[in-house]
Amino acid sequence: MTVEPTAAPAAEPVIERPAARTATAPGVVPPPSGLTQRGDTAPDTSGGVGESTQRPDGVLKVTGEFAYASDLWHRDMLWGHTLRSPHAHAEIRSLDVAEALAVPGVYAVLTHEDLPAATHYGLEFADQPVLAVDRVRYQGEAVALVAADHPETARRAAERVRVEYAPLPVVHDEASATAPDAPVLHPERDDHHAPFVPHPNVVHRQPVTSGDPEGAEALAEVVVRGEYTVGMQDQAFLGPESGLAVPAEDGGIDLYVATQWLHVDQRQLAPVLGLPPERVRLTLGGVGGAFGAREDLSMQAHACLLALRTGRPVKMVYNRQESFVGHVHRHPATLAYEHGATRDGQLVYVKGRIVLDGGAYASSSPAVVGNAASLGVGPYRVPHVAMEALALYTNNPPCGAMRGFGAVQACFAYETQMDRLAAALGMDPVELRQRNALAQGDLMPTGQPVDSPAPVAELLRRVRARPLPPEHPWEAVGAGGEPGVDPRELPGGLANSSQGEGIVRGVGYGVGIKNVGFSEGFDDYSTARVRLAAVAGEPVVTVHTAMAEVGQGGVTVHAQIARTELGVSQVSILPADTSVGSAGSTSASRQTYMTGGAVRNTCLAVRAELLRRGRERLGAAQPGWHEPGLRLRDGAVVTAGGARLASLVEVLGEDAIDLELEFRHRPTQPFDRETGQGFGHVQYSFCAHRAVVDVDVELGLVRVVELAAAQDVGRAINPRAVRGQIHGGSTQGLGLAVLEEILVGPDGTIRNPSFTDYLIPTILDVPPMPVDILELADEHAPYGLRGVGEAPTLSATPAIVAAIRQATGRALARVPVRPEHLTTGP
Repeated sequence: MTVEPTAAPAAEPVIERPAARTATAPGVVPPPSGLTQRGDTAPDTSGGVGESTQRPDGVLKVTGEFAYASDLWHRDMLWGHTLRSPHAHAEIRSLDVAEALAVPGVYAVLTHEDLPAATHYGLEFADQPVLAVDRVRYQGEAVALVAADHPETARRAAERVRVEYAPLPVVHDEASATAPDAPVLHPERDDHHAPFVPHPNVVHRQPVTSGDPEGAEALAEVVVRGEYTVGMQDQAFLGPESGLAVPAEDGGIDLYVATQWLHVDQRQLAPVLGLPPERVRLTLGGVGGAFGAREDLSMQAHACLLALRTGRPVKMVYNRQESFVGHVHRHPATLAYEHGATRDGQLVYVKGRIVLDGGAYASSSPAVVGNAASLGVGPYRVPHVAMEALALYTNNPPCGAMRGFGAVQACFAYETQMDRLAAALGMDPVELRQRNALAQGDLMPTGQPVDSPAPVAELLRRVRARPLPPEHPWEAVGAGGEPGVDPRELPGGLANSSQGEGIVRGVGYGVGIKNVGFSEGFDDYSTARVRLAAVAGEPVVTVHTAMAEVGQGGVTVHAQIARTELGVSQVSILPADTSVGSAGSTSASRQTYMTGGAVRNTCLAVRAELLRRGRERLGAAQPGWHEPGLRLRDGAVVTAGGARLASLVEVLGEDAIDLELEFRHRPTQPFDRETGQGFGHVQYSFCAHRAVVDVDVELGLVRVVELAAAQDVGRAINPRAVRGQIHGGSTQGLGLAVLEEILVGPDGTIRNPSFTDYLIPTILDVPPMPVDILELADEHAPYGLRGVGEAPTLSATPAIVAAIRQATGRALARVPVRPEHLTTGP
C-alpha cells in the first residue's frame, strides 16, 4: 500500500524561468550571468524563441494529409523487394536466380555478384555486407534483391530465388560468444577497436576507473550487489522504412527517403554505388518516427542499386515483419553492480560490469559502450569507481541506436541499486539520492567536471513534493457482472481481467543522467543556410538545412530562431536535402543545440551584413545607424531605445543576403582506452520521475496511475514541444518497464515480429504525466538550452519498476516486468 498521503494531482505542468527562481534548494544554482546575447530574452517578433508556436506540419499529420516516404510515387516506377535469410547463422552453398528472373513483370534480380563497387557499409566501420556473400549472420540478413512492376510480383519472384544454406553454430550470449571454441563471426575484422578487446567477438570494450575502488572496499560499511537484465526493445515507429530511388541523367541517383542523417547515408551509399558523393543526392521524405532505428541504412542501397540497374525509379516499403528484421534495436543487456556506502548513506565506491548484445554487426555499438561506461554510475558523486562496458558480436538481430543510447540500461541497474542500498541502510530512497546527487562543480568518474547546472537534488524534490493521485475505493463486481469502477482505471484495462480485488498501490522514484550530442572527440557540426530577401514588399527569411525532421519539431524551432534574431514574421523552411552542408543526425538530443545553433549563428551573420549595408546606404542621412545596440524588430531596424530607422525592405532593396555557416560545439576528446578518463561529453541532461502504480497481485497486472517528471532543459525554446518530448520519452520508458521486448530464441530467430505480439503503449496505457520544466541556462550552449528528448526515457523505467516493487515486495531485477514475475516464484 502507499506510504505517502494522497491528494489531487496538479492539472498543468509548471515551467520555471530563471528570473523566477531562487537558489535556496539543494543542487540549484543561479544561471550564468554572461547570457546577454539577443534571443536570451523575450523575442521582438511574435512566434519567436520561448513561445509555444504551432507546428507547420501538425494539422496535416493529425488529418492524415501529410505525405510520408511510403506515399512517394513516380509514374513509371518499379517496386523493390529484399530476399532475407531464414537462418541466424549459415553458410551460403549456392544461389540461383534463374527462376525468379523468369517471372513475368520482373526487371532485375541482384546478388552480391552484381554489386558495382564496395560490398560492405557501416556507421562506425564497414562490417555489414550490402548483400550476403558467403554466409549470413542473423535472421533477416539481405541475400538478394528483386525489382518488378508490382510489389506482389516482386515478393513472389523473391520466393523463387533458390538459396542452399548450411546452418552453422549460433552465437547467442556472452558464454557462447567468448568460449574458446566459439565461431569468430568477423574473422576479417580490421578496425581500431580490435587491440583493446579480449576476444574477436567483442565489438568494443571501455573501462572507466577513478580513485582506488579496491582500497575503498574497507571504507564501506554497507555493500549491496545485484545482477540485472534489460530486454531487447524496438523503436517501434509507425512509419515503416520506405523510399524512392530515381536514376538521373548524369548517371547519378536521387533518393527520397525517411532517414535520420542524410549525409551519413550519402557517405555510405556512394562507395557502394561506385559514384562520387555529389552524384548521390538525397532528399528527406516524410518520416513516421525514428528513435534511432533510421541512423543505419535499411532499404537505401537496395533501392538505389535496383534503380541504377533497371534505369527506372524504384520504390521500396517494408511491411511490419520486415521492419522488425530490417533495422537495429536497443541493445539487450546484463549488468552486475556493487555499491558500497557509509552507514550515513555516503557512496564510497561503485563497481559495475555492463554486457551489451550488439548482434551480428557493429552499427553504433562502440559509441553505445562509451555512453554506458561513462554514465554507468548515474547522477551521483562517487569517489571510487571501477566500471566496465562491452558489446558483443552475436547471431542475434543487430542492435544500435535507440533513444537513451546505452544510458537506459545502466540507469535501470544503478537506480535499482540505490533503492536496495536505501533499504539496507533503512533510509528513504529519495533522501539517499539527494545526499549523493551531482551538483555543478563535481567531477564525473571520467574526470570531466560538471560545469553547468546539475539540479539533481532539486528535480527529485519537485517530483516528490507533487500531490499524489487519489486512491480508488475498489468495489466488488455488481450482480450484473459490471465492475464498480471504470475498467480503464483497473489493471488490465478494458480486458476486464481485474475486478478490483487484490489491488495494491506503490510509489517509486528514478533519476538519470544523459549526455547530449556526439561525444569522444567526434567532429560534430551542423550547417545552416539563411536567406533574407524582400518579396512582394515584405521581408522573408528562408532557412535551409539538412536536418531530418522525424517528429521532434525542429522545423518549428528553426523558424522561431529566425524570427527572434531577424525580427521577421515570415519564415520559410526548405525541404532537407544534401545540397546544403550536413546537419548531423537527428539523435543524441542534439538538433536544437547543433542545427539550431547553426541557424542562430547564420542569422546573426545575416543581421550583421544587413546592418553593414544599412550604415553604408543610409548611415549618412541617419546618425542613429552608428549607435550601439541596433536591433531588428517587426520587419525594421530599430535603435536600442526603440526608434525606427528603416524597414528591412528599404535596406535590402533588390539585393538578398544569402549565407551558409557551420556551427560546432566545444571540443570533446576520446576516453582513454584503459582508464576511461577524458572530457568525453559536451553536455549533460537530467530528469527525475515519480511513478504511481496499481498492481493486481493475483493476476500480475500493472496499471501506471501517474508518471510525474521534472527536467532541467536549460531554455525551453518551444515549451509545448519540450513537454511533448518529455511525455514521449516517458512513454517509451513505460513501454520498456512493463510491455516491450523483442523475444529472440536461442537459435537467433525473432518470435514476435508484429504489433500483435510486440506490445507498445497505447493511449489507454499512458497515464497522466504532469511535468515540472526547469530552465537553468548552460552558458556553453545556444540560448543556454539543454537537450531534452532522451533523459526522460532513462528514469521512467526504474521509477515504474520501483513502484511495482513497493507494491508487491518482489525483487524485480529484469525489465520488462511480466505478469509471471509478479505471480510465480519467491
